[in-house]
Amino acid sequence: MASPDTASETGSSAGGQPSSWRDGLAVYLKRRVLIVLFLGFSSGLPLALSGSTLLIWMRESGVDLGTIGLFALVGTPYTLKFLWAPLVDALHVPFFTRAFGRRRGWLVCSQLLLIASVLLLALTDPARSPAFVALAALLVAAMSSTQDIVVDAFRVESLPESEQAAGMAAYVAAYRIGMLVSTAGALFLVSAYEGTGTTRLSAWMWGYVTMAALVLIGTATALVATEPEQSVRAEAATSTETAFVRVVRAAAGAFSEFLVRKDAFAALAFVVLFKFTDAFSGTMTAPFVIDLGFSRNDYAAIVKGVGLAATLIGGFAGGFVARRYSLAASLWIGGTLQAIANLSFSWLALVGVNHWALVLAITAENFTSAIGTVIFVAYLSALCRNPLHTATQYALLTALAAVGRTYLSSGAGFVAKATGWPLFFAICVVVAVPSFILLAWLQRRGHFAALGSVKV
Repeated sequence: MASPDTASETGSSAGGQPSSWRDGLAVYLKRRVLIVLFLGFSSGLPLALSGSTLLIWMRESGVDLGTIGLFALVGTPYTLKFLWAPLVDALHVPFFTRAFGRRRGWLVCSQLLLIASVLLLALTDPARSPAFVALAALLVAAMSSTQDIVVDAFRVESLPESEQAAGMAAYVAAYRIGMLVSTAGALFLVSAYEGTGTTRLSAWMWGYVTMAALVLIGTATALVATEPEQSVRAEAATSTETAFVRVVRAAAGAFSEFLVRKDAFAALAFVVLFKFTDAFSGTMTAPFVIDLGFSRNDYAAIVKGVGLAATLIGGFAGGFVARRYSLAASLWIGGTLQAIANLSFSWLALVGVNHWALVLAITAENFTSAIGTVIFVAYLSALCRNPLHTATQYALLTALAAVGRTYLSSGAGFVAKATGWPLFFAICVVVAVPSFILLAWLQRRGHFAALGSVKV
């Protein structure tokens, strides 16, 4: 991935003169960047199919809130994918590697397995066999996270330094579009199928079948792409070495480097807890909206449509905050805003079914969450100071950050069931307190001052 200064390099020509806006736009039309764009869509598509979209299907099928909350554990593969990333680097896939190459072979294989997993999930019935649904969803998450590993490696290896920034921007934008298709698009599609007279269960099945077919966009992209030259050279250079051992040692070295730092464990605990307030409420947002009486089309149009716009605007606002204030001050601002925004859902629970109230609540939550996320990413980047371990350290830190979303929030359904919606979202504000205590303690210990200035 490009360094923070890459953007200045991509804005200049080879001769060092600033490029025109046409040159800046033209880079997004280059074949390599377009390949990354379509792969980004393929990466973003399956995330909601085992997440928010699936939770709506389960709630409509009558599954209780406690069980729905436990489905946060389905995201475990996204948390632990760094454990089998070395296998993707080191091992060949029978037939696929020989036919398509080291990276493209894994891409095609993981995407075909992803399609099979989504189709398996489409054949389940949440009302009758939630355990089977969980197994199928876990397979979707595992294949999706494996695809993410390969796409990340393919993107970095296939793009020259001058195109890395554009490639990452294209990837993120397409990833968001893929998520929108598998949330709002899937929900509208299910409603359309149901409108033809088919049963609700069949409508959901065909909705998921359609989503599985859309994964073929990524497969077609992988087939027309060319194997990165860096991958070919790496394969030749390491043909007699054990790549798995080398990568595992790099991961162990990167993690041990954190442990020798001052207040290392407090910093790692802060990484786990900073976004916990978001994760705890986010796990139950979809069931809450449906439970309150809104339709799935309301959820699709407002939560995912308006929410996406609020997220993008919030991202720019977070960048402004991080540039304007110190890292510690920015974390205080982002953390406070994302915690207090949960009260908008408590207010919505008291108001009831009111579309404008839902718009305001979703806008507040997504806008403040994006501010917190941008600042948090700046903090994670500041922790990765050793250029020899940047990628490995960042993967480990993001894995720790996902602990709150995947494990700590798995009991959110039981809390919501016991307290009711207004009090539940008030509790979501309270769960941010431990991160504030750690933030104050680290700030007093000079942790953030030692990191120096941070660029977003």
